[in-house]
Parts: sequence; C-alpha cells; structure tokens
Amino acid sequence: MDRRTMYSTSAESSAIEINKVLRNTYMLLALTIGFSAITATITSMLNIGMVGYFAMIIGAFISLFIVQKKADSASGLVWVFVFTGLIGGAIGPIISMYVAAGAGGLVAQALGATAVVFFTLSGYALVSKKDFSFLGGFLMVGLVVALLAIIANIFFQMQAMSMAINALIIFVMSGLILFDTSRIIHGGETNYIRATVSLYLSIYNIFMSILALLGAGEE
Repeated sequence: MDRRTMYSTSAESSAIEINKVLRNTYMLLALTIGFSAITATITSMLNIGMVGYFAMIIGAFISLFIVQKKADSASGLVWVFVFTGLIGGAIGPIISMYVAAGAGGLVAQALGATAVVFFTLSGYALVSKKDFSFLGGFLMVGLVVALLAIIANIFFQMQAMSMAINALIIFVMSGLILFDTSRIIHGGETNYIRATVSLYLSIYNIFMSILALLGAGEE
C-alpha cells in the first residue's frame, strides 16, 4: 500500500467516525429532549411547586458530574436520561406558572424560537464546516461575566440587568452551539454522550432565557 492510499484510507476512516459521532449525538439529543418534555409535562400536571424545582435542579447537576465520569461507559446513557429527565422535571413548575397566568403562548413562542436558533446555528456549522474553536476563550469569558452578573443581580434585583443577563446567556449559548458542533465535525469531540450533554445544556439555557425575556416583555 503506497503512502497516498494510506492517507486516503485514514481520511475516509476519520470521516466515517465523525459522521457516526454526529449521527449518535443528534439521535440521543432528540431522545433526551423528548424525554425532558415528558417529565416536564408530568411535573407540570402534578404541580410539584418551586421546592420540587430546586430539588430537581440540584439532583440534575449532581447527576451531571456522574454523566461526565461515566460518559465512556454504557451506563453513561442511563445517566444522560437521569440528568435530562430531572432538568425536564424542573421545567414543569415554571411552565405551570406561565399557564396559570394565562401566558402559555409564551412557552410555545420560546420553544419555537429556541428551535430556530438551534437548527440555524447547527445547520450553518454543518454546511460551512468552519472551525469555530477560536470562540473558546471568548465564550469562557462570557460565561464568567454572566455568572458574576447573576450573583450581583441577586442583591440588586434590577429587571433591566436581568434582561441583559438573559440576552448575554442566549448569545453565549448560541456561540457554544457553533463551538460544540464544530468540534464534532473536526474531530475535537469523539464522545457523543458528552457532545449531547453540551448541546442539551445550550438548548436548555437558550429556552429558559428566551422565556424569561418574553415574560419580562409582557409585564
């Protein structure tokens, strides 16, 4: 086998592996979002209240660490569904609040807007095949700024600041969708469980931030 044949075989093997990771990621992402919708519906119907919301959020982020640890094993799939199921369950009480206030339409608008953002950005990364790894540093700074602003607003309780934070979160999470999709395309992420969790968290944060902005606009 000559050198050109070896390089060609290696490139084809790499492309097949990348396509496999992409396929598995989007399949698992669709399943986990669907599962989250089911658990959100259940907790919304049960009206578990905000205490249940906080309990589920804490449980979800505890399980997130387990997902990252078990991502290379078969049990990682189970923990992905535990994590996303708890996140979905935590959304239920929030949806109940909007529905009770007669603002159920805002939830549908937020879902639609989130879907448009995700498919547009993910599709652009897939079609253009651009390398967005250069965004890593900027996105990390954005996350830190958003976190500090959230902590500060706990004390100031300013609506304008809250809206600015949500806008920043949408911007940063949109960048992360480009960044994470690009990493898969260029072989930087080869574990579809970790890739799924990263994209899921971006979608979740975009949805919650859009919903918060829409809710603030109705006040």
